[in-house]
Amino acid sequence: MDDRSRALLKTLIERYIEEGQPIGSRTLSRFSGLDLSAATIRNVMADLEDMGFVTSPHTSAGRVPTPRGYRLFVDTMLTMQPLEAVAARDLEQHLLPDSPQRMINSAAEILSNLTHFAGVVMTPKRAHVFKHIEFLRLGEGKILLIVVTPEGDVQNRILPTNQDYSPSQLIEAGNYINSQFSGRSFDEVRLRLKSDLDNLRADISGLMTLALDSSSTIGDMGYGGMVLSGERRLLNVGDLSSNLDKLRKMFDMLEQKSVLMQLLDVSSHADGIQIFIGGESDLLPYEDLAVISAPYSVDGTIVGTLGVIGPTRMAYDRVIPIVDITSKLLSGALSHS
Repeated sequence: MDDRSRALLKTLIERYIEEGQPIGSRTLSRFSGLDLSAATIRNVMADLEDMGFVTSPHTSAGRVPTPRGYRLFVDTMLTMQPLEAVAARDLEQHLLPDSPQRMINSAAEILSNLTHFAGVVMTPKRAHVFKHIEFLRLGEGKILLIVVTPEGDVQNRILPTNQDYSPSQLIEAGNYINSQFSGRSFDEVRLRLKSDLDNLRADISGLMTLALDSSSTIGDMGYGGMVLSGERRLLNVGDLSSNLDKLRKMFDMLEQKSVLMQLLDVSSHADGIQIFIGGESDLLPYEDLAVISAPYSVDGTIVGTLGVIGPTRMAYDRVIPIVDITSKLLSGALSHS
């Protein structure tokens, strides 16, 4: 793409974000700063449409960005706006060291208040901590592992085994593990036992190894929750609320949370700001939505992700700095709480 095409695409997206209406050649001529005829602009727009960066709504001769156009815009054309002093003060005042849950709730709320969209925070992942373990014989070659967490959650796993354990061996192994390791995470136990398994009795060592091997698949114990604030603000966004079917799908996504959790989990493995444009991948299959996210940390270790859910037609240059600074302030507050 040449510089002229890039300049016109940048102008089109900026004006569309500002106005919310398909952008025609007259508007592009006025705001682009380029001395081009209307015919030349129409030809460039036709080329951009062929490349998949813009599209023409049936009801208008103007054009609007596609997910691909938004992606090119946010990746290569965006100039960030500095955060307003008032907004920065609000962030700092609401994210002072306090209880972790209150700080997380405050972060979600302030993200929503500052952007007028929905704020979301994926809470820190819980460690695979157990309060009580029990082994039950199901038959030859099968043992039922029962794990009770400190919160009272119960997780069951069927463990295949080549050794036929007696009921008394299973009870004794469970009692030993509970007395030595109750209240610890499986990761802690694994590290502690790295050099000690050989010194344990064979039956206890074997059962402990089975329990540790299964710990990585113990469902919800490995995941944090999610705090969502201001989702009803999305009802005020015309791009999202004008179509009842799209609105229903959006709130289904917010209620089920699985799509959001997957997005936020992906963000927790990346550095810095991540921008998900609806419709460009299966991660966010809703064309009118966008999610801007960033990981946050405690003492330098990433523990969760926060972000803003809004329309694809949002002021990215303003929202991105809000998400970025919120993640840094939350990281600092949690590290000093």
